[in-house]
Amino acid sequence: MLSEAIFDKASLRKQIGELEAQSHKPDFWNEPARAQVVMRELGALRARIDPFERLSGAYADIRELTELLKESPDPETERALEGMVQQFLKDLDRFELTTLLGEQHDPSNAIVEIGAGAGGTEACDWVRMLFRMYSRWVEGREYTVKTLRETPGDVTGYRSISFLVCGPFAYGYLKSEHGVHRLVRISPFDASNKRHTTFAMVTVMPEVEEAEVEIRPEDLKTDTYRASGAGGQHVNKTESAVRIKHVPTGIVVTCQNERSQHKNRAVAMTILTARLAELERNRSEEHLRQLRGDLTPADWGHQIRSYVLQPYTLVKDLRTNYETSNVQSTLDGDLDPFIEAYMRSRTK
Repeated sequence: MLSEAIFDKASLRKQIGELEAQSHKPDFWNEPARAQVVMRELGALRARIDPFERLSGAYADIRELTELLKESPDPETERALEGMVQQFLKDLDRFELTTLLGEQHDPSNAIVEIGAGAGGTEACDWVRMLFRMYSRWVEGREYTVKTLRETPGDVTGYRSISFLVCGPFAYGYLKSEHGVHRLVRISPFDASNKRHTTFAMVTVMPEVEEAEVEIRPEDLKTDTYRASGAGGQHVNKTESAVRIKHVPTGIVVTCQNERSQHKNRAVAMTILTARLAELERNRSEEHLRQLRGDLTPADWGHQIRSYVLQPYTLVKDLRTNYETSNVQSTLDGDLDPFIEAYMRSRTK
């Protein structure tokens, strides 16, 4: 029987039952902010127990088919069983990783921001490559991605782009990507075919409900302006773009992707809320680092991963030392080995 010692299934079912009972009350949606928090907690608990139930069912099917083959051997059935076992082991590995995701916001959706470092066109193209890499990873997990804000480069790519990844434990997985990513290659934009090194900063934050972060209206300064760039007549002729500044922290968020000012403001507030929550977490973590004497810098010059395309091919994570020579596979979204190595290193 598949071990149930990985987590307390009875406790999870009890919590799910309590939250479902709350959600069925007639006045549940009278407080929408609170209701959304409850529904997100309920979704996170289901995302933990549902895979376990599916694995238990698959394990039972494998045992039953194995017993059947002992009585009546059949090559075709044996091949089917082999496929079931391989899929079961793959799903089991993925499930095991979710048991390592126990922090508060791990089950949440993820807001990812990618910004170009120095390097002009080369850096903007690197941001485009990273966005494509994460989009492919999202597709492989059957998550969804929505672009929140983008600033195109002058020639190609993006100077910056922000997007929302929706799916169970999206933040728990993608937080391993937070940091500076370094690219080494012969630039297609350099006529002399010289090797270039460029950087991009990837910031990963959980999507946080506004109810979880105290934002006073008097602390916000909101400006509207005409959107620039592509977008049609409406975008360029009306003040649909929104810029919000959180005065106490100096954090500024802009959004012009949506066609209405109302939608742009909603997106900007989503990003601002996530940034304020991230700021508070960083303050707490910095305090803990000071208490234990861990003052290793984590600024722009300290990349977490290097992607080398010339003179050899190698992707290496400098935190875990996990590496692969299959750069193209990584850039096509095969990030799970890097994510797994990071998660296991944190557990150790």
